Amino acid sequence: MAKKKAVGNKTKKKKKSVVKQKAGGRRKAALAVDQRKQQAAKKVKQKAAALNKVTAKPAKATRQKKSGKKQKAGKTLKRTSLGRPRVTAGGRLDQVFQKDYQAREVFDFLGVSTLRELESFAPDEIIDKLTSPMVQTVQRIRKTLAMVNRSLANDHEFALEFKSFL
Repeated sequence: MAKKKAVGNKTKKKKKSVVKQKAGGRRKAALAVDQRKQQAAKKVKQKAAALNKVTAKPAKATRQKKSGKKQKAGKTLKRTSLGRPRVTAGGRLDQVFQKDYQAREVFDFLGVSTLRELESFAPDEIIDKLTSPMVQTVQRIRKTLAMVNRSLANDHEFALEFKSFL
């Protein structure tokens, strides 16, 4: 016996969901990728909003009143680490700079032989120590030339001033 359907009473068909499910109730990978993209977009928006909050000045109502205590002028920045040293502080400079002969000459001039001794110098201090003998030598040349009535190129005024002090 077949049941007859009522003509006036049509049943509504349920719409199938766009996302089909795999065996075991898992969704297709495409949907998971879309969700990750949406989450990434939300994170980008949140970061941009956070940056805008940091750069924007607070409204007058939210500003705090100045207290009697002075705040620090500048925050101390946390020093980032270079990581674990690959050579010990007592390591010989000759071994670290085996092929750099000019650097080894600088170390000989400074009288240092270990990394610990070298690290005690600032870069500007090393440059000053290296160039000061050259500057002194050029000054001696200028003075000697001025005493024999000669001068270097574009240095005639120095020779005249030096002669007037003698």
